[in-house]
Order: sequence, then C-alpha cells, then structure tokens
Amino acid sequence: MIRRLVTGITFSLVAALPALAIEGAREVFPAPGPQAGRLVIHGATDLETMRPLILDFQQVATGVTVEFVDYVTNDLYRQAEKACAGEAESGDILLSSAVDQLVRLANDGCAQPHRSAETLTVADWANWRDEVFGFTFEPVVFVYDKRAVPVEDVPKSHEDLADLLRLKPTVYSGRIGTYDIEASGVGYLLAFYDARHAPTAYGRLIEGLSRIDTVTRCCNSEVLGEIASGRVRLAYNVLGSYAYRAASENPDLGIVVPNDYALVLSRGAMIPKDAEHPQIGKEFMNYLLSPRGREVARQKAFFFDDGKPLPPGVEGPEALMESGVGRPIRIGPALLAAQDESQRSSFIANWKHLVSGE
Repeated sequence: MIRRLVTGITFSLVAALPALAIEGAREVFPAPGPQAGRLVIHGATDLETMRPLILDFQQVATGVTVEFVDYVTNDLYRQAEKACAGEAESGDILLSSAVDQLVRLANDGCAQPHRSAETLTVADWANWRDEVFGFTFEPVVFVYDKRAVPVEDVPKSHEDLADLLRLKPTVYSGRIGTYDIEASGVGYLLAFYDARHAPTAYGRLIEGLSRIDTVTRCCNSEVLGEIASGRVRLAYNVLGSYAYRAASENPDLGIVVPNDYALVLSRGAMIPKDAEHPQIGKEFMNYLLSPRGREVARQKAFFFDDGKPLPPGVEGPEALMESGVGRPIRIGPALLAAQDESQRSSFIANWKHLVSGE
C-alpha cells in the first residue's frame, strides 16, 4: 500500500477547485539602481534556487525590479491557463520543471516566440518552436541516507533498486520515498518517461514499490526532508539539482546517478502571449541561456551541466551523454502525449492500482 503524505490541501480538493492556483513564496527583489522596469516571474522552481540567478541578472539589468511568485507545477499550469484565457494576471516569464505542461500551453497558443543569439545556442532537444526553451541540465537521481543504507544496499541502477525491494521488503517498508504522481506534474512526467524508456525495469520497480508501503510527497523538497528526518532511507526520481543542494548542507545524504539510464530534464522557460513586460522577460530568458547565466546556474543553482564532470561526491557515469546513459526528455510535440487527458488519467489510474491497490 502507498502512504500519501501530501501536506496542506489534499489533491482531491485541489482537483475539485481547478480555478484555484495556490501560490507559495512571493518575493520582490528591488532594482539595485534607479528603477527602469519590472519583471514578474511565475516559477515552479524553488525560490532559493533561483535567488542567485535573479541577483546576478540584476547586476546586468540594474534598473529592473524582479518579483518572483513560486508555485507547485500543477498550480502554475492552472494559473497560466487562466491568464491565457484573460481570467488572471500573467507573468512575464514562466519557469517550470513540468516541461510537458509548458509545451501544452504553447501548443494552445499561450506563448510568444523569441529568437536571439542566446536561443540559437540551445540544443535541438531543448527548444520547441522558439517558444519553450530548456535552460538547465538535471539528471534524475536516487538519494539515500548514509546512516541507514549499508553500502551493499545502495542501488546503482533501476534494476538494483527493484532487486533491493524484492529481497528486503521488510527492511525498506515505509522507508522509500518518491513523488505522488497524481499531485505532482513533474513527478508524473518522470514516471511517464520511465515507463517509455525502460518498460521492463519500470514494471519491476513498480511491482517492488507495491510491496513496501511507499511514501509519496508532492515535491522534491518534501521527499528530501523525509530522508533528512530519518523517516525515509532512500528516494527514487529526485531532480539532481535539489538533491545536490540538500547534500551540500547535509553530509548524511548520498546521491547516485543510475548507470543503466538516467532521465535528464531541462527545466523550461516560456514567455506568455499576454506578458505585461515581454521585452524584460526576453532579456531574462537571454540571461538564463547565456554563458554567464549558465555558469552561475552550474556553480550556485542547478550544479549539473552538459559536458561537465558530475559535481563532487555524486556517484555515477562521468560522461553522462556521451556514454548513452543520459536520456534527455526532449522538449517537443511528443510531450503532448503525456498531457493527453485520457492517457494521463489511464496512466495515473494504472500506477495507483499497481502501487496501492486502488
């Protein structure tokens, strides 16, 4: 059985109120110089992760005040849908790890295109129609508690994790954490692509999770918090950037990039069609995609970068893309399949049936 620990409003209530977008942190960064403009960012991205990028952008654009509004992925999508329909205020740029949701918004005519010297440097798999751009390189990882998981139990692959759950279900019952894919947009996206990239390994892993009273949470930070507290010993499908930030603050956390395959997410950015300050939104987009922005992201925000070694202390293949282990989630029309309502409902229902018997 699966043990849901989603805090705050339950997903069923959120689903019953689709017009409600729940905001998290909201913070204003005053312009360091005389104010000449304002940028409103709507982001399903942790504020503390974005802080160094916003502050460095303001060293380039000294007259820009930045307002950052933090959402979880599903709520950002609902807010953006309402804004596209003229029923809510729009941000000047949207940032989200649930790139399938941004592609759906763009496909529905809710984005405006942008071309610049910086956008031309984006890899083909991270650019769709010059409307949705990937601006990070984030492998999906396992995270474990070094205090509670012996070396011989640390999984190096998805097959290893499935074997661990099969051989030691009692030891790890109630001790494995992952996303609630019904409540989390990015959690659903990662599970959907796991099933596509490695259906056999995914099937074995889901079977293993069904035996151990899996703990699910809405967000990376909450899953990682469960490990830090000692309630969870190992987490599956955590974004590497959040895992590395948590491990840098807590030496008891270990990180593994699986060596059979590793999904690679490029967090998406999009300029809404009705942005109030679209030009400043595009300036921030250019900054995120520029060498300067990417270097700040690698050092202070997201920590992983294509073509660079894995960050210190992270276990896994060094040449992630060259080795074929890295499997990028291509930003493009194929993501619309993940957003097809009937397919999404069927996938989630099947996941709930297999994992929790519902």
